[in-house]
Amino acid sequence: MKIKNILPMILFLVSFSFFGQNGKTDEKREKIKAYKVSFLTTELELNSTEAEKFWPIYNTYDDKQYELRHEKIKAYMRKLDDDNINSISEKEASALLSQIESADKELYLLRVKYNSDIKKVLSAKKILKLKKSEDDFNRKLLKQYRDKAAKD
Repeated sequence: MKIKNILPMILFLVSFSFFGQNGKTDEKREKIKAYKVSFLTTELELNSTEAEKFWPIYNTYDDKQYELRHEKIKAYMRKLDDDNINSISEKEASALLSQIESADKELYLLRVKYNSDIKKVLSAKKILKLKKSEDDFNRKLLKQYRDKAAKD
């Protein structure tokens, strides 16, 4: 069997171990990130030149995206539970909506810059393969999470 066929199976089995641990969120995030890097490396079949240029761009984008989504947007969303929505004033709601729109715009601009940078490194075909691989990875991760939640 080729290493390309074996590596995803090994990574899939290893991935269950990080869901079973009660470690900190940062530790879980790092393990997921490592799993994602392995998964994408296998799927994209990057040559050494592409990999050398691709990973710094991808990691910078991924870190900034995570920061935006989890620190800013999630903070706003926590304010939007049913009790808070009913009790805030129209002025507070308008201010919160502006903050959310600003974070969404920042995320969009980050994505535009990332796409521009990545086009300098990868072919259009590999960029499409990257997008598909990211979706596949996310579905696989979500399935593992659901399977684990069903067992608990």
